[in-house]
Amino acid sequence: MKVTESEMKCRKLHKGGCSQRVSAELKGYAKAHDSQKIIETELTDTARLLEQIVDRDNMNKAFKKVKKNKGSGGVDGMETEELLLYLKEHGQDLVQEIMIGKYRPKPVRRVLIPKEEKGKVRELGIPTVVDRVVQQAIAQVLNPMFEVQFSDKSYGFRPGRSAHDAMKHCKRAIDSGRRYIVDMDLEKYFDTVSHSKLIEVLSRTIKDGRVISLIHKYLNSGVIVNHTFRETRMGVPQGGPLSPLLSNIMLNELDKELDKRGHDYVRYADDLMIFVRSKRSAKRVLESTTAFIEKRLFLKVNKEKTRVDSCVKVKFLGFGFYIYKSKAKFRVHPKAISRMKSEVSRLTARRSGLSNDIRPKKLKRFITGWINYFKLADMKKLLVKVDEWMRRRIRMVIWKQWKKIKTRFKNLQKLGIPKPKAWEYANTRKGYWRIASSPILQRSISNARLKSRDYIFFSDYYNQVRVN
Repeated sequence: MKVTESEMKCRKLHKGGCSQRVSAELKGYAKAHDSQKIIETELTDTARLLEQIVDRDNMNKAFKKVKKNKGSGGVDGMETEELLLYLKEHGQDLVQEIMIGKYRPKPVRRVLIPKEEKGKVRELGIPTVVDRVVQQAIAQVLNPMFEVQFSDKSYGFRPGRSAHDAMKHCKRAIDSGRRYIVDMDLEKYFDTVSHSKLIEVLSRTIKDGRVISLIHKYLNSGVIVNHTFRETRMGVPQGGPLSPLLSNIMLNELDKELDKRGHDYVRYADDLMIFVRSKRSAKRVLESTTAFIEKRLFLKVNKEKTRVDSCVKVKFLGFGFYIYKSKAKFRVHPKAISRMKSEVSRLTARRSGLSNDIRPKKLKRFITGWINYFKLADMKKLLVKVDEWMRRRIRMVIWKQWKKIKTRFKNLQKLGIPKPKAWEYANTRKGYWRIASSPILQRSISNARLKSRDYIFFSDYYNQVRVN
């Protein structure tokens, strides 16, 4: 992508043109920072974190990470493809402005992602690609410092830990006899984090006031909604490289409290389950934990979604549980199955517009990803039925593509159907869905032929990778 000299000048940091080119930033952008000044502490040799953040090797590593992750651009319109050229020309200016405290992050771009609940959305905040590089550089330095402080019962957004590790911890807790669960839900967690509380927690570990100030600027950088600038007085915008770390740092305060009380729990980002031995105990734990979250961390517990229940009735990370021979087993939660079928329906819709070469590739990518995530669950019988349904949908699409009677007659004969039967079915008036389950189509467009066209099936891949 060619970038003209005038465009590069527009994007140059703090030269006056860039924020003016984004109409939404005209309203109050500078105002958001006037009162956000944090007094820098006197630095010792061990507290000079900012130098580590802007170190050439660290910034290069951050650039490569952002480049690899790709993603859409922010409010300034710059894409990751333009990032290298920009940093070559303005990298020194960027580092200099960070060092002297004049760097100002741009507002994030609001993106709405549909949630599981019908009609509800998750609000993401997409930083500019330059801000993503700086955030990534900060995270790379801070991660090792905080990782040693985090609980072993926390699994989300941490190196070497996964959703599978969290589920295995759940199994151990249930197998130990803790079959009642306090299923905690924090209401709009990322949008309601108290900035002052988060800064207080950060300051216990980060002794370089310049880094605290830089993070504070990101928290207060604002958001663009419908071309209008809005201040952000609370919350941690989801969508930037720094957000997961700040999320864990804040909720580590809850982890420490639960550890102090001796609870067995599993936390994955803002999803929390506490395991106890009786329903009565679980209710007490719910009350005390809710009080801590709301009074000490200034967060809000969603009373409608937070509950105490048996382990076999809860959902966690898309999984459910059942008990077999006194041991916990995993199953795929019905909501996750419903979402899976919706995606398969989309990819095998008669009007999807996908070619016969693209459809198998997209299905393969989805099936392998879905099975690799849920491979801990027992679902062999489920997947056999899903495969039958999916193959019927594929046959339905192929039958529709043949359209004309002569095309159907010709193709059925090619696929081994005798001429009289091929003629009969070529002239059928049965609907697409009904004909897709007929013995003739199952024989002509057989499972083996579908596999030869690079289609893969849920049950086959599950049998390859299953771990239960």
